[in-house]
This record gives sequence, C-alpha cells and structure tokens, in this order.
Amino acid sequence: MAPECRLTPDEECAVYQLHDNDPDDAGYRRFLSKLADPILAALPEGAAGLDFGCGPGPALAAMFEEAGFPVALYDLFFYPESAVLEQRYDFVTCTEVVEHLFEPAKVFAQFDRLLKPGGVLGVMTCFQTDDDRFDNWHYRRDPTHVVFYRQATFEWLAVRYGWHLEIPAKDAVLLHKPI
Repeated sequence: MAPECRLTPDEECAVYQLHDNDPDDAGYRRFLSKLADPILAALPEGAAGLDFGCGPGPALAAMFEEAGFPVALYDLFFYPESAVLEQRYDFVTCTEVVEHLFEPAKVFAQFDRLLKPGGVLGVMTCFQTDDDRFDNWHYRRDPTHVVFYRQATFEWLAVRYGWHLEIPAKDAVLLHKPI
C-alpha cells in the first residue's frame, strides 16, 4: 500500500483494539493451533520463543507457556519492549502480522537474526491466491493490511535465507533455519 494511503499509528492501533483475541477463547485457540501444534511437536525440551506482534491478548504465547515453553512478547503497540529483539530464540511466531509490515524485507531479515541455528519461524497470514477476486477479497479490505503474500513468496524467502519451508495447514508456514 502506498504510504500516503496508510492509517496513522493512532488509527492503526484503534483498529487493533477492536480485535477480540481473548487468550481464553477456545475458538481462537483452535485457530492458532494450526500453527502452534506443528511447532510444539518439533520443539526440544527447554526451547524458548518470541511472539512477534502478539497484540493485546497474547493467546499464542499462553498456549506455548502452558506447554512448558517460555515466550517473550513483542508488539509495536501493546508490548513495545525492544530489548526482546536483541536476543535469539529457538522459535519465533508471527500470527496475522506480516500483512501489516511497512518494510517486510527488513523484518524478515530481523527474523533470521532472532532465530538460533535450528530454530523455526512460524507465520500465519491469509495467502493471496486469486488475482481475479483480489478487489473484493475480505483480507484486502482491512485498512491495516498493507502487503500480501502467496505461497511463492514464502518459497522465495526460504531460498533467500536458506530456510526449509513447511506448510502444515492452510495459511500457516514454518520456516526452519538450518543448524
């Protein structure tokens, strides 16, 4: 999206505050489990992660914590503590966030720096799959969504960073950093 068409930070934050991402909502947890479950299945004991863009209700982080994996929180609006971005992690999750990035190339490079060798980046975003339906696509109509991804985008990112790509569920991506 062209910068002049973007919301102001206050307008953007106001939209995010309307989201109902209750950590205790069973339906929301089911939605997040399509990313959480395959990551949890692959984590070694003692792994620790970062929930990047966790929003005001970090449900995914709670799911990992309940499974015994500590998770640091970062969100530009709700958990802006940048010190967590100076550490390295066994896993980084990013659910319904990458479509909001004004500079995605910089953030994906940051993800690579945040991951320890052997770590995994888990991303959820609705894949753009049909150019003919783009104008009326519900995901495009969210005024905070400024960039969209296809499976091919993640294939390119995997090659770019030397990551192994896995797509465990619709609109969920695991990018494994080699050891």
